[in-house]
Amino acid sequence: MAVTPLGIPRRLLEFTLDGEPDRVPEGATILDACRAAGKDVPTLCEGDTARPKNACRVCVAEVEGARTLVPTCSRRAEPGMVVRTDTERARHSRRIVLELLASSVDLSTTPRVAEWIKEYEAKPDRFGPDAARLNDSPRVDNDLYVRDYAKCILCHKCVDACGDRWQNSFAVSVTGRGFDARIAVEHDAPVTGSACVYCVYCVYCGNCGNCGNCGNCGNCGNCIEVCPTGALSPRSEFDRRAAGTWDESAQTRTTTVCAYCGVGCGLTLHVQDNEIVKVTSPHDDPVTHGNLCIKGRFGSQHVQNRG
Repeated sequence: MAVTPLGIPRRLLEFTLDGEPDRVPEGATILDACRAAGKDVPTLCEGDTARPKNACRVCVAEVEGARTLVPTCSRRAEPGMVVRTDTERARHSRRIVLELLASSVDLSTTPRVAEWIKEYEAKPDRFGPDAARLNDSPRVDNDLYVRDYAKCILCHKCVDACGDRWQNSFAVSVTGRGFDARIAVEHDAPVTGSACVYCVYCVYCGNCGNCGNCGNCGNCGNCIEVCPTGALSPRSEFDRRAAGTWDESAQTRTTTVCAYCGVGCGLTLHVQDNEIVKVTSPHDDPVTHGNLCIKGRFGSQHVQNRG
């Protein structure tokens, strides 16, 4: 008989959410409770495979007795807590944050932002044409992915994924302050000359490259997986968007198992016009948790070769 591990039982906490009694497991965040209750609280920097960074401040809510609005992505529910997610104060804060973000960076490829701007009646253009914007050109310095800092909201998710959360390469970090803040590799160098494992630097054969012969490739592209705005994107997606041929509505998604090695990583193949245009991994996959190695994420060229 198959046994399903249930994990350590957690005590249920009772609190009030938008005037209704609610119960969540001990350790759950307010955002967890909102999602379980079917409440749509917007968030950008939170992710199911990343730690909360409290960076975007879009998910704030009111907690009775608290002087300031609290980020629901990191504030844990407490017994007897009274939370209000849809007050005028919370909505006003979200509106201002969306206006500031949309006036300073390009959010055109950020999922659901257009919907939230409409819902909260945000007007990013009210700051005028002289609003400080990050107008960096996309950095296309390798064949795998593109860094478009004009879309970066400094959510730190890529830093976390490259750091002690998953990869432990510590190839990227935040440099500069204020409007000069950037996510960058060391000395702001091209990716191919940095500590990023894009080039598969290893100690086994010395023949670095995407040949797939050594089998010792590290995880790669996990920063792309967690990026919420498209500031990091696969080169295939970037090229198709630039050509005007990227169409997610025309894409099919098929989950399969990577065939490169015996680990058994789950892949989701994004196919458009009978061509694999992007590869991701399900975040609930017990093997990968959304992470892939360089071959699993980018090595689909052999499938496309029909010659």
